[in-house]
Amino acid sequence: MRRIGEAAVAAGAYALPAGALASAGLARALAMQTRLRDGAGAALTFDDGPHPEGTPAILDALARHAVTATFFLTGEQVLRHPEVAREVAARGHGIGVHGHRHLLLTVRPPRATWLDLARAKAVVEDATGATPRLYRPPYGVANAAALVAARRLGLRVVLWTRWGRDWEASATAASVASTLTRGLRGGEILLLHDADHYASRGSWRATLAALPAIAAAVDGAGLGFVGIT
Repeated sequence: MRRIGEAAVAAGAYALPAGALASAGLARALAMQTRLRDGAGAALTFDDGPHPEGTPAILDALARHAVTATFFLTGEQVLRHPEVAREVAARGHGIGVHGHRHLLLTVRPPRATWLDLARAKAVVEDATGATPRLYRPPYGVANAAALVAARRLGLRVVLWTRWGRDWEASATAASVASTLTRGLRGGEILLLHDADHYASRGSWRATLAALPAIAAAVDGAGLGFVGIT
């Protein structure tokens, strides 16, 4: 029974970082960033790309509104679309890592977690020419091994304060913009997706259509889009 208890405690500690999305205090204790450090502006971020259609369309929309964002790229998609990953960096956007395979880390053992993140960083760096410094685990859910691996690889773990729920089949431009910007305050990290690899097919189109309203809401709140600090 003692061994069973010890195993349960160890398993709980290993999965503990998964609770950071629901607890700002736990996120701070584990050095998992959820807000901008200086509390000014708003940081727009995109997960799950690159995507051969969604990412270029969103890059063009961001350019029209003079918005700079941070893209958390998935290694396996970078291998499929390296030219799109290069374009993200060439346009001056921030580059982060979103793991190599988009898998839930609570069920991944330490070595597999390490290998996945190390490979993702190498693939992203090779394709973009940029050295990633930021890491967002798939689904925003980390395990203890991911935090250790990120630290050793020189990556800061970044989550978010709010999302647009743009991966859902029912998402519309209006719902994405409203969910993401209602009551917006300075220092927030905003999550959207430029791809549908791991979401409802074509979901990035609602995200694309929401960008003008999102840009207007951030401007109306007296904020500007900034990089992650």
